[in-house]
Amino acid sequence: MTALPGFGSPQLASPDLLRSTFRRHAAGVAVITARGAAGPVGFTATSLTSVSAEPPMISFGVGTGASSWPAIAEADHIGVHILGEHQGDLAATFARSGADRFGAPTAWRDGPEGVPVLDDVLAWLVCRIVARVPAGDHRIVLAEVVLGDPGGGGRPLLYHQGRFTALRD
Repeated sequence: MTALPGFGSPQLASPDLLRSTFRRHAAGVAVITARGAAGPVGFTATSLTSVSAEPPMISFGVGTGASSWPAIAEADHIGVHILGEHQGDLAATFARSGADRFGAPTAWRDGPEGVPVLDDVLAWLVCRIVARVPAGDHRIVLAEVVLGDPGGGGRPLLYHQGRFTALRD
């Protein structure tokens, strides 16, 4: 492969190329929760997308090797939580393998449809899963919004260059 003028050296497609590219893409941070057979599960997601306004639908990706996947694979409903800039520690807890995600200091309650709902978030939704689409080592979950609350205050938490950060004015 030859270098293009004004650019670095192109790389062939690989997991490292994809990771390096998306580290440059700032993304909002959400936590996805569900009720599993052994209790609540959840994980940090930066792949949350609004899919449709009519009906209101969202999507997110989840790795099939993730500890939350077995519960998400069986759940009828999930919770979607948009995190605020003050919740970097919470995002890190839900991103860390082996963490006690629902232990102290995580504040949460049982919400509609038995979905764990996190406290003090910018917004939350309860959604009914309508499809789980295979996508490599992940599944793209499509879910229809059932109800929610967009009334939290503050500014969003972002993920960029491998760390949680906030908007700058």
